Amino acid sequence: MKKISIIIPCYNEQDNIGTLYDALSKIMDGNDGYSWNVLLINDGSIDNTLHEIKRIRNKDKRIGYIDLSRNFGKENAMLAGFDNVSGDCAIIMDADMQHPPHVIPEMIKLWEEGFDDVYAERESRGKESFMRKHLSLLYYKILEKTARMDVLPNVGDFRLLDRKCIESIKKLRETQRYTKGLFCWIGFRKGKVTFRQGDRNEGKSSFSYFKLFNLAIEGITSYTTAPLRISTIMGILVSFLTIIYMLYVFIKTILIGEPVQGFPTIIIIVLFLGGIQLLSLGIIGEYLGRVFYETKNRPVYLIAEKECPE
Repeated sequence: MKKISIIIPCYNEQDNIGTLYDALSKIMDGNDGYSWNVLLINDGSIDNTLHEIKRIRNKDKRIGYIDLSRNFGKENAMLAGFDNVSGDCAIIMDADMQHPPHVIPEMIKLWEEGFDDVYAERESRGKESFMRKHLSLLYYKILEKTARMDVLPNVGDFRLLDRKCIESIKKLRETQRYTKGLFCWIGFRKGKVTFRQGDRNEGKSSFSYFKLFNLAIEGITSYTTAPLRISTIMGILVSFLTIIYMLYVFIKTILIGEPVQGFPTIIIIVLFLGGIQLLSLGIIGEYLGRVFYETKNRPVYLIAEKECPE
């Protein structure tokens, strides 16, 4: 009997755990041709999420949990799940019910057909602000244009991974993680299911615009070196335009003469070049910062407590 694991990162999801468990129980009980277990990763929640997980664990030993020592972020929490999961495949999903459990059997069907990575593409994004939706789509377009590999727009972490994919992800130990990019980087045969993203069941999303912006920067700097190349191109372009302008001033001075003027022009040019330099230094700093964190070679996460599912 094949074993299917479900990995669920949790952060302040005390009001959603019970509803999620009820929905997953129906899926697991209705597909008894497989052995099931669920691994919930408590990512430093400050509410009663861990208490709710333990309560469910006491009545259903298919449920296990990992309690991280603090909030390490969803990306690192997922790695904790990959490191400790035992199934022949693993399904990654959120705890807030935006990833509908009824899609899971469809994922398993494609897995049985030979697909190693079955990802779920959103047909709709639920209750999401106009700005957030279009900024997300713009981000994916930018990433698609700059990356050297395929990018999957409107695809999040909701997916099924075969054991070979899990083992491959476990080898990638960088601390500054962008898992959506890693899923594409490892390759393997990919299949697609579509779903309508539900609205968050309870509570509020922990991803503010600022955190989403940081995640976007993380994705771009993890996925591509295009910003460094853009900085180089801008430097070459500005230098070329400067030479052209210098020749223009030189020829004009010889042929016509030039009174002492041009203070505003000088200020504009100085400010423009200064802005280009600061932008370039900022881009270099982003990549240098990643090198700084990686050279520390710290563990990606720390576990305070865990109970493996049976």
